[in-house]
Amino acid sequence: MSKNKKQHPHTKEKKVSSPYRWAVTAFALAVVLSAVLTLASGAMLDGAGMTVALLILLAFIGLGILFDILGVAVTAADVKPFHSMASHKTKGAKQALMLLRNADRVSSICNDVVGDICGIVSGATGAVIVTQLQKGFSTENVLISVAVTAIVSGLTIGGKALGKPFAMKQSTRVVYLAGRVLYLFRRRK
Repeated sequence: MSKNKKQHPHTKEKKVSSPYRWAVTAFALAVVLSAVLTLASGAMLDGAGMTVALLILLAFIGLGILFDILGVAVTAADVKPFHSMASHKTKGAKQALMLLRNADRVSSICNDVVGDICGIVSGATGAVIVTQLQKGFSTENVLISVAVTAIVSGLTIGGKALGKPFAMKQSTRVVYLAGRVLYLFRRRK
């Protein structure tokens, strides 16, 4: 027989408010990151040539794909190897465990916040490239815009489509690598 345990009166309230608090936190994080990345890309694109604009575009597409891979890997990885690594004091194992314990939030930040912001900023960068191409060809042909948008979308979606199976098959390696990177930036006591 199982006994009915009394819940603390605030327990239910915390569970109900937690998703809302996370949504507000994600919203604030998205606003701040979007503003910072947009300002940074705008500053880099100001007066930049076509080569620099293309490199910035590729960097944002690559960043979006990279974070998508991490977001999938943390949801697919098994925690057992990281417990073993942590017990052997392997550098980055504790950080990897932290990522796995918070997989829902890490995935949300990687896939939704960073991924979507990179998509938006790469779209804005694509618009700058379209403007430069139209000036270079002395035309306002809509086909240039369509072509750039199609290429940016294809690279982003194709890259993520390649990254997802990799992230699922190599989830332990991906999460461990992320843990190692976080280990480098840990607070030293």
